Amino acid sequence: MTTFCISPAVAEAFPDTLIAVVTATGLRGREPWPHTTTALEDLEQDLADGTWAPADESDPRIEAWHTAYRSFGTNPRRIRPSVDALGRRMTKKGNLPRINPAVDSYNAISVRHGLPAGAFDLDHVTGDVQIRYAEGTETFTPLGEPDTIENPKPGEIIYTDTTDVLTRHWNHRDAHRTRVTEDSTHVAFVLETLTATRDEHLLTTAAEELQDLLTEHSAQSAVHYLSPAHPQVTL
Repeated sequence: MTTFCISPAVAEAFPDTLIAVVTATGLRGREPWPHTTTALEDLEQDLADGTWAPADESDPRIEAWHTAYRSFGTNPRRIRPSVDALGRRMTKKGNLPRINPAVDSYNAISVRHGLPAGAFDLDHVTGDVQIRYAEGTETFTPLGEPDTIENPKPGEIIYTDTTDVLTRHWNHRDAHRTRVTEDSTHVAFVLETLTATRDEHLLTTAAEELQDLLTEHSAQSAVHYLSPAHPQVTL
């Protein structure tokens, strides 16, 4: 079992945080996921038709993350929250990248609802996962760069397990070690908001939609919620 927890300092600094952790076991990433394909294609068609566009930095959902990034010393226009970067890429190119079905699923949900999303292969997570301020001594190997080692800045918010950092700048970039591939079978997906008072319904809807995409391709799935009032959940 893996426990996810929000540190008291992060909970105090961001009291309206709500994080959905969607877990899937027995995931089958090498079979076709037609509903995910449809979700991606529908988004791209809506963008082409002009009936929908990704949230940009003028949107309150993105603006809240920019404010948070600045609070821990990260320039959000240089190092962008994941949903902001993904939305900008989609606006520019007209489509979303195709990585693998599990990643494509959370990317589609993330951009559709304007909420950051990520995922960790739990078979490669060591110990429990904390969302906390970095001390600066931790190590991080970026996704796609297995030979690179970085150190987060002191005070930067990170996801980390007992080995090293899983995500830098809260949700900017995931680690290579816990990346989700076609062969990942036990995965935790996260969806986040800093403004639950306003956007809790968006988060719960997004989590349900993601779980729906996973259900047909996993043995079991579940949704858990983390918040300052409930800062710990064991998967």
